[in-house]
Amino acid sequence: MRREKSCGGVVYTKEGGQLRFLLIRHKKGGHWAFPKGHMEAGESERQTARREILEETGVQVKMQGKFRESVAYDIGTIIHKTVVYFLCEIVGEPEVTIQEEEISDYAFFGPDEVPGHLTYSNDKHTFAKALRYIKSRNLA
Repeated sequence: MRREKSCGGVVYTKEGGQLRFLLIRHKKGGHWAFPKGHMEAGESERQTARREILEETGVQVKMQGKFRESVAYDIGTIIHKTVVYFLCEIVGEPEVTIQEEEISDYAFFGPDEVPGHLTYSNDKHTFAKALRYIKSRNLA
């Protein structure tokens, strides 16, 4: 089984004092998720996450605290995939420009709306942990 590693982020901004989380919809499969992508040679996990978020959404982010969540799953019997997520706040105005080759749509959702839009349970679990981290650190 081939091993792959991707990194990305639970990306948020504050709008009128309220948290808004950025989700993307993938062209392949149509699922809603957090921005992420494959590591390149010589990159750290954090560098990969920043680069992939920028490539897929056009937004610059800063990592918040030490939040790091890793999930692993198999894609059939061919690939064992590990994905590492960081908590990322958008720097500046949240002007999104999607990577049209891979992404069909994007949207910002409030904390109560996110779980209902995420497709996979791993992402829902990651989001719940990120939200607890935000609340415990008073980042909201």
